[in-house]
Amino acid sequence: MVRLIVASGNLGKVKEFEQSLADFRAKFNVQLLPKPSEIEVEETGLTFLENAHLKASEVAIATGEWALADDSGLAVDALNGAPGIFSARYGKTDPERINRLLAELGEQTNRKAQFVCAIAVSDPQGKIMAEAVGICPGEILDAPKGDSGFGYDPVFYLPEYQLTFAEMPTDLKAKYSHRGLALAILLPQLQALINLINKDISSDF
Repeated sequence: MVRLIVASGNLGKVKEFEQSLADFRAKFNVQLLPKPSEIEVEETGLTFLENAHLKASEVAIATGEWALADDSGLAVDALNGAPGIFSARYGKTDPERINRLLAELGEQTNRKAQFVCAIAVSDPQGKIMAEAVGICPGEILDAPKGDSGFGYDPVFYLPEYQLTFAEMPTDLKAKYSHRGLALAILLPQLQALINLINKDISSDF
């Protein structure tokens, strides 16, 4: 069995990874494990991908295990891409972050935005072995709608489905969200890595 540490302290993210990778984990005998709470990584990167690299590498080195990390956030056109890489630091709680976002948008008619997710996978020595970026365009509502999801999900609206992420069924969100799109790009790379790891394990016996 291949062990893969999810390098995140966000339980919502960890749960989404578990759900999105359920079939993959069963097929390739992969065990997802949460990041030990005592490991903290300072996100000093200037892009989502740089931060994903940092988190994957540092958690892999600290645990001696393969690690998967993502860095994701909301980029709003009318706010020049904010909150961007600072999405999680826009407030202390999800309601605070949403309220700040809506206050800064105010009566702005341009509500276009996109969720971005960058994912990286590191080997136990801290070397990045796979990466992917997924982008999901949408709009910001004037007020939250829906009770599911986390973060900015209640105000992120997809016109083609007429739903916010917080209203969207789990399977639909897993497929079409920024994280789902990034995982679709990452999975072939991850499958190749798992096959390589299993081959190395077999050669040790």
